[in-house]
Amino acid sequence: MTLQVIKDDLQGWTVLHVLGEVDYAVVPELREHVRRAVADGDHRIVLELTGVEFLDSTGIGTLVAARRLLRSTGGTLRLVMPSNNDHHVNRVFTALGLRRLFDVHPHLDEALCEDTPTDEDLSAAG
Repeated sequence: MTLQVIKDDLQGWTVLHVLGEVDYAVVPELREHVRRAVADGDHRIVLELTGVEFLDSTGIGTLVAARRLLRSTGGTLRLVMPSNNDHHVNRVFTALGLRRLFDVHPHLDEALCEDTPTDEDLSAAG
């Protein structure tokens, strides 16, 4: 499956819906979507990953680079992915301990809210 990235502007956030497989062959395209959004002045970005079926190490590197880019511009990056272990990206993030690096939400509507607690906040409270 090829990569699809669909851009939406919702509630003051730029949402990039990422669909398909994120691997070495398509990460330049994903990276370019994030760079273009930041260059256009979008500094509140949500990467909606529920439609990602596969994520390899280059995809992880691209997400880390996106986080770094947004932080360097004073922006915010949020990720949306289901919290269940059936979702490939969630399994990868959990296995590698990456969830603590990102502002992760299980649903898009929660990611768009200003003061929504992240999965990490909920884990720390419980």
